[in-house]
Amino acid sequence: MPPRDDPPLSYQPRLPQRRDFRIGILGAGFIVRDCHLVAYRQAGFQPFAIASRNPQRAEAVAQQHGVPRVHRTYADVMADPEVEVLDIAVPPDVQPELIWQAVRHHDHIRGILAQKPLAMSYRLARECVEACAAAGIVLAVNQNMRYDQSVRALRDLLQRGWLGEPVLATIEMRAIPHWMPWSAQLPSLSTFIMSIHHLDTFRFWFGTPDRVLASTRSDPRTSFPHRDGINLYILEYDRGLRAAAWDDVWSGPCREGSGSDIAIRWRVEGTDGLAKGTIGWPSYPARAPSTLDYTTRRHGGEWVQPRWEEVWFPDAFVGTMAQLLCALEEGTEPEISGRDNLETIALCAAVYAAATEHRVTTVAEFASETA
Repeated sequence: MPPRDDPPLSYQPRLPQRRDFRIGILGAGFIVRDCHLVAYRQAGFQPFAIASRNPQRAEAVAQQHGVPRVHRTYADVMADPEVEVLDIAVPPDVQPELIWQAVRHHDHIRGILAQKPLAMSYRLARECVEACAAAGIVLAVNQNMRYDQSVRALRDLLQRGWLGEPVLATIEMRAIPHWMPWSAQLPSLSTFIMSIHHLDTFRFWFGTPDRVLASTRSDPRTSFPHRDGINLYILEYDRGLRAAAWDDVWSGPCREGSGSDIAIRWRVEGTDGLAKGTIGWPSYPARAPSTLDYTTRRHGGEWVQPRWEEVWFPDAFVGTMAQLLCALEEGTEPEISGRDNLETIALCAAVYAAATEHRVTTVAEFASETA
């Protein structure tokens, strides 16, 4: 019989004692309106000021969520002496410049939560990390899939050792992203926007891989030119583990008349057990919790199926801000620090190069000053 005194798996974020850090928000698009601000109010955080390239949109979002101050420009938010924390939610090609502007206000800005990807190259991401460090500002990155409930619960399961030595891990995504207009201007599409979630999750579960193999092709439905649409990649670890993902942003002609089979599924097999799960995000805006099922020798071969009510969008966004606020409160590094996230950026670059140049790559090759 399985042990009955096992503590429940940990899937919730750790919250700060202090909830009243005054947060200034740069951006008022969907991710802010429907995720960040919903989650912050849910957790008791204090969104304090907001600005957008579209002032009317900022006004509307502020009114909807009770944000007391609306500034005309991003610069005005950064210069507001009462703002302690910046939440940057803008496209990745313009984010570094805003971070560099923000560090000039280190007299009152103590922390920055940057959107993922931190930048579109390792060099720019590294410059953001170094600028914040030099200014004494704590930089965290909004890699929000780390706070999906099934992803976090599996991490706890792995840390307990109940699966034994990990052997094979897979993520299979069959979903259709909504590519924002700014995506068309980027040098990479799927790798830095969609695959980055799964690549960072593999790092969260297992660490940074030693080698990368990858292949990509264009997505027939996406009308603007791009190189990396559907991504297939394998991450090799010297200790033997292999992790692989199929990031299928096409998912068949279900918008063109066929039936639909949209889902995100993951699976991890170890020497002492296996776990499998689903990610509920494709059902958004319907609330569909992610799932986890696992079976181990320890549990006598039974399938254990913990469940929860929380969902990735928007509930996971409590965790991404909370990890920054905890770091500010305790004088520690955030769970997803800018410096840690540099390896995720380098991993994205390694996958993109492996796929487009048809060769095996390493993360170390792209984790350099010039990459």
